[in-house]
Amino acid sequence: MSQRGLDALLRPKSIAVLGASNRPGRAGYLMMRNLLDGGFSGPILPVTPRYPAVCGVLCYPDVASLPLTPDLAIVCTRASRNLGLLAELGQRGCKTAIILSAPPAHFAELKTCAHGYGMRLLGPNSLGVLAPWQGLNASFSPVPIHKGKLAFISQSAAVSNTVLDWAQQRAIGFSYFIALGDSIDIDVDDVLDFLARDSKTSAILLHIEHLSDARRFLSAARGAARNKPILVIKSGRSTQAQRLLNYPQGRDAAYDAAIQRAGLLRVRDTHELFSAVETLSHMLPLRGERLMIVSNGMAPAALALDELLSRHGKLATLTPASCVALQATLPDPLLASNPLNLGDDATPARYHAALSALLDSHDYDALLIIHAPSAAAPSSETAQQVIDLAKHHPRGRQVTLLTNWSGEFSSREARRLFTDAALPTYRTPEGVVTAFMHMAEYRRNQKQLMETPAQPADITADAAYAHRVIQQTLDQGITRLATHEVRSIVEAYGMATLPTWIAIDSSEAVAIANRIGYPVALKLRSPDIPHKSDVQGVMLSLRNGREVELAANAIMDRVAQAYPQARIEGMLVQSMANRAGTQELRIVVEQDPVFGPLILLGESESDWRQAGQMAVALPPLNMALAQNMVRQGLKKGAIRNHRPLYPLDITALSRLMVQISNLLLDCPQITHLDIHPLLACGSDMTLLDISLELAEFHGDPEARLAIRPYPQKLESRVTLKNGEQCLFRPILPEDEPLLKQFIGAVTAEDLYFRYFSEITEFTHEDLAYMTQIDYDREMAFVALRQDGTESTIIGVTRAYSDPDNIDAEFSILVRSDVKKLGLGQLLLEKMIGYARGHGLKRLTAITMPSNHGMIALAKKLGFSVELQLEDGIVALSLLLASELVDIADTPTSSIVQHAAKHRHNP
Repeated sequence: MSQRGLDALLRPKSIAVLGASNRPGRAGYLMMRNLLDGGFSGPILPVTPRYPAVCGVLCYPDVASLPLTPDLAIVCTRASRNLGLLAELGQRGCKTAIILSAPPAHFAELKTCAHGYGMRLLGPNSLGVLAPWQGLNASFSPVPIHKGKLAFISQSAAVSNTVLDWAQQRAIGFSYFIALGDSIDIDVDDVLDFLARDSKTSAILLHIEHLSDARRFLSAARGAARNKPILVIKSGRSTQAQRLLNYPQGRDAAYDAAIQRAGLLRVRDTHELFSAVETLSHMLPLRGERLMIVSNGMAPAALALDELLSRHGKLATLTPASCVALQATLPDPLLASNPLNLGDDATPARYHAALSALLDSHDYDALLIIHAPSAAAPSSETAQQVIDLAKHHPRGRQVTLLTNWSGEFSSREARRLFTDAALPTYRTPEGVVTAFMHMAEYRRNQKQLMETPAQPADITADAAYAHRVIQQTLDQGITRLATHEVRSIVEAYGMATLPTWIAIDSSEAVAIANRIGYPVALKLRSPDIPHKSDVQGVMLSLRNGREVELAANAIMDRVAQAYPQARIEGMLVQSMANRAGTQELRIVVEQDPVFGPLILLGESESDWRQAGQMAVALPPLNMALAQNMVRQGLKKGAIRNHRPLYPLDITALSRLMVQISNLLLDCPQITHLDIHPLLACGSDMTLLDISLELAEFHGDPEARLAIRPYPQKLESRVTLKNGEQCLFRPILPEDEPLLKQFIGAVTAEDLYFRYFSEITEFTHEDLAYMTQIDYDREMAFVALRQDGTESTIIGVTRAYSDPDNIDAEFSILVRSDVKKLGLGQLLLEKMIGYARGHGLKRLTAITMPSNHGMIALAKKLGFSVELQLEDGIVALSLLLASELVDIADTPTSSIVQHAAKHRHNP
């Protein structure tokens, strides 16, 4: 379905209300009343045979009688009439409809009907849409809404009403307020794509209960979060709450991992949700994480400090010069420090003097000002001092200012003053620190997205061997493998294991132990006993043959008593690993119903029933992502660095996580992997016990992943006109240094042709955006000249597709000193082939009239070329699917308008 339909929903030019009514309390009456009171400027068309007019507006008896085709139809009738009315709207050419109510049994029929007519549906069971900048209140909400820069998306009508009521009391405005309902068609990802392009929206607050398409959500969220902060609250953290919501749910920790991976920030509860709304409404970009706390009492400052430290925040350290300047504003016995206590007798003048001295300092990044009710410092007067200082001091708008005016009655006016001055204000010290940490964590997530990963050069994989072993195993009907059977597969990916042998009985176990040397470990093999500990099926540190014999017989006796019907497949005999000074970890790969394969990391002895006992990541992983996963595990206590003799080697463990990710990507037959334990000893990572579960897999192996991995199948080798071999492959995040060198070798004229402006330097952020791409929505091919182990980029072509995967805007840049070798044509042919294979319908671009080489190449490859004299550009367009008349008939001028928005995009 088309993203274009969302314009008709969120920026409609005409609206029909089906089931309009004059009876107060009816849905059709409330909808008409809200549309009229909201100030919508376009035609409002009530449809009902019952009345000649509703709310003073002329009615039409049915859809066929409407004088024009509405952009948006709101269906307020009883559920049994929905399907018939939807078909009438579709036949009339209506683009979007809001279904206010429908039982789940009708969902599939409604969606099929709408899709058949190319309509988009919001709902069913949606509260509706509010867009105050358009004067649009197409909702049941009785609460008026202010204009603002914050967009709110929710899957819950109850949560939507609560937030609306709360925001009204605090005069917080919105650009859009969208209640999705059951999201049978228009979903979170569609709306995120729209809001990412909306000029009135500067930040997005998202409430979700479930996801229907994890990959589309992550792609849309990642794209939107590159330009706008997005905060998420997710209902259903516990298993019981997930059952209550009655949607397919996965691990809550997987949502955490996905939200962080996309560069969003998650808030945990409604209290944090309201703090987040306040933060987003007034948030300035945070330049760092050092917090300075000022209070008129030590107790409120201590509450703020406790909250800061519990959330791993950073307290600023004042330099001696700042302390001297600050001390001059304080009476004895108060001391300049952080937190700074101004005393319970602090006057507005003392606040002003101390804050003036602090604003002259660069020792902090954010300034938290706390005020407890005080006769010496009246709330409103003190607040006004802070507002005036922030307004007139040279650094007043450069520093992130946060305020906490405690109390209720006495501080109400002060908080209103702060709101009017666009300064964030909160009721409690803990609340303001929570808000600050939202900003800090969001900054960290965005910074993580920009990290340049480095793939370890020594990571190797023999995927063909692993595939062969796995397929042979499945052909034999075997789906569960133990350590000795998995060993060759994991070693093919460079992972270290302990040598393992199988013994049929106690005498064979003794013979193996004598051969490999003592001490040894003995472990039961039985597919019917999942937990060996139930029968003490693991015996360690056996020092001689007699101990091995007794241990083996004892295990068999316990099994015979506890599980007399269990199948016994002998015992594993291993040399005892030296565990002195080592750390025992556990790594698990499991399948999540929402996000697909997950990689989990934690301590070996943990039972992992709580989310905090593991770190979770979505594959694919590179070193930067793996290191972040390990650090997150350390931060939340899922793993501990508590071996002073051999401290945990984060780099070595991260390398192992990348190897496991690679194994998982290459072998879609793996449904479950459990390494328990992993012995970590310095840089040595030894897989001690491994279990693996397999299943036949058919179809696209990438489809099971929430994040599309590097598409290696798109690599190819080409020959240039001079006979030189060149590798064409998709761009990698690790290519950032090579891309920087490439751009440095391109002439200023060629850069001007490409970017339509004079560019002297690309920042790290620019290069990160160009190399860390979402392969689902964007593609960039680099042409690599390879000389031994050295690689050099000599050309790049890229294409950005729209969210509907219909149009893609392409660009091409060849190094200035390697022209006339046919590289540009080969790169563009590569992109055309990719676009067709990816299902795109049209490739477009804009260039300058003076770029004769690009224009000639486009004509040669079949592009239409249109000179736009007014804009001073040339529009290029190649239709990839000629049967799509609606695409072919789209004016080239609209392509130009779309492409012009991105002409400076790296």
